[in-house]
Amino acid sequence: MAISDNVLRWGGARISRRLARSVPFFGALVALGTLGYAVRRKGVARGAADTALNAIPYVGALKNAAEVVRGRDFLRDRAPRRA
Repeated sequence: MAISDNVLRWGGARISRRLARSVPFFGALVALGTLGYAVRRKGVARGAADTALNAIPYVGALKNAAEVVRGRDFLRDRAPRRA
């Protein structure tokens, strides 16, 4: 029983290391997935800059946390179009 416990613990540690390395990759995919929404809401330059900041690991998390504390976006939305 002790050998199987060690093997399970070793396998779990290996899988968790692999997943931890892939987290930034998945964060970048999510940021790219929201690129269209950000560009429509903020305009091309601000939307691309917002998405780029969100795609960078730790920088995006810090930016989003600061925006929650601050209560508004750092890169403001563009003015609505008038008909």
